[in-house]
Amino acid sequence: MLPASARLTSAQDFARTTKSGIRVTSQNFVGYLYIQSASKESPRAGLIIGKSVGGSVRRHRVSRQIRHTLAPELANFPTGSLIVIRGLKPDNKLDVTAEIKEISTKLVTKALKRMAEQG
Repeated sequence: MLPASARLTSAQDFARTTKSGIRVTSQNFVGYLYIQSASKESPRAGLIIGKSVGGSVRRHRVSRQIRHTLAPELANFPTGSLIVIRGLKPDNKLDVTAEIKEISTKLVTKALKRMAEQG
């Protein structure tokens, strides 16, 4: 599980991350990453799981799986990172663990590439 200090709770942080951040997609999820360059905080993550994912039980199950997979992955993100994972309409063969690991790897790679380009 994600500790309280690693959770994204502010609507402003969600908006900043989804509108201005790096974006990558997989079959069932979209990942966003926004790096606050002046911040020394540890990475924080939030989820957006809409009704298109399914009923309440399905949404909460997917949320728990994402949080469980994302918790150890946070150590790979740069300091000051804000991460948002948005759930899309899943298919029946949903492998949450593999897709979240794929998204986090793509986000970190893209972020490091951008940071190297900027200097």
